[in-house]
Amino acid sequence: MISIEKSVGCIEISKEYFSRLIGFTALECFGVSDMVPSSPSQEFRAFFRKNDIDRGVKVKSINGKLYIDLHIEVSYGINISAIVKSIVNKVRYVVEETTGLQVEKVNVYVDSMKVDTSADKGE
Repeated sequence: MISIEKSVGCIEISKEYFSRLIGFTALECFGVSDMVPSSPSQEFRAFFRKNDIDRGVKVKSINGKLYIDLHIEVSYGINISAIVKSIVNKVRYVVEETTGLQVEKVNVYVDSMKVDTSADKGE
């Protein structure tokens, strides 16, 4: 749980909500073909649930600021630097606008690259 103290009370938001919000936002970015499990527990869970939207996402809250780690798979031939900048900006914007919390840092790890094999087969 991530807690936000306000003058009228406390708001608690689950880390699962953040993970799903961030995973969905990252997958919408051009050039991202999939999310990659970032831990053994996520990898085990992904084995049984193929459409696990929060895989590849880690969220930490320190002193009310969010630190986000993303593990992604990109499409071959895409400018990785441009993809990463786009993801960082979009994730930061969506999370801050949706929750009101400040995102301190977004780390993007490109773990693999997806090669389109249909072009090799003449399809």
